[in-house]
Amino acid sequence: MSEVHEHFAAHPFPELHGNGLRLRPWNAESDADVSAYLRGLSDPEFQRWNTPLRFIRDIDAARESLLARTDSAERGTAVSFCVTDADTGALLGHVGVNDINHIMSCARVGYWILPEARGRRVAARALNLAARYAFTDLALHRLDLGHALGHDLSCRVAERCGFRYEGTLRGAMFEAGRHDAFRDVHLHGRLATDPEPSAPFGRRAAGLGDDRGAVGLG
Repeated sequence: MSEVHEHFAAHPFPELHGNGLRLRPWNAESDADVSAYLRGLSDPEFQRWNTPLRFIRDIDAARESLLARTDSAERGTAVSFCVTDADTGALLGHVGVNDINHIMSCARVGYWILPEARGRRVAARALNLAARYAFTDLALHRLDLGHALGHDLSCRVAERCGFRYEGTLRGAMFEAGRHDAFRDVHLHGRLATDPEPSAPFGRRAAGLGDDRGAVGLG
C-alpha cells in the first residue's frame, strides 16, 4: 500500500482516455481552464446541489482553488480531472477522486458538467473512467459517492456507473448557499470487487444521456 502511495505522489497528474473523453489535469495557469472552472462552480445547478466550504466567486478565487487542487495531488490526497472532448479538446466539466485514504483504501468521488455539455452522459462516462483509475492505478478498495437528497439525476449517474445506493445520511451536507443549515445525503458506494457496469459509455452513448444538471459532491 505504501508503494501505491509513493507511486501516486511521484506521478500525481495522470491523463485518462476513453469513452470519447480525455481527462487531464486542470491548469491553474490557463485562463481558459480557470474561466471554465469558475463558470462550473457559478452555475445555478451546481449551487443548487452543492455548497463548498469556501465560495468561489471570482477569477482569483478560482485560480487559488485550482492551485489547492494541484497541491492536494502532490500530497497524494486527491486527484482532479478536467473533462474534455477527446476529439475537439472542448472543456466539458470536472471529475475528482477526493479524500484519498491510503490506509483504509478508500476515497470519495464527485463531478460536475458544464451546461452546454449536459444530456450526453458526459458525467457517467467521466465517472466511469475515474473509478477505473482509482481501482487500478491507485489500488483503492472502495469509492463513496454522495449527493443531496432529491437530486435524482445524480442518483441515476451513480447507479449507471455501478455505485449502489446504500442509505441516507441525515444532515450530512450544507443546505444550498448556507453554512448554518444542513440537508440529507444519498450515499452510494462501489467496491473494486463489484462487477463493471454494463451501461454503454462509448461514443454511441453520447446522445442518449439524461445527465442534464448532473453534479455530485466534487
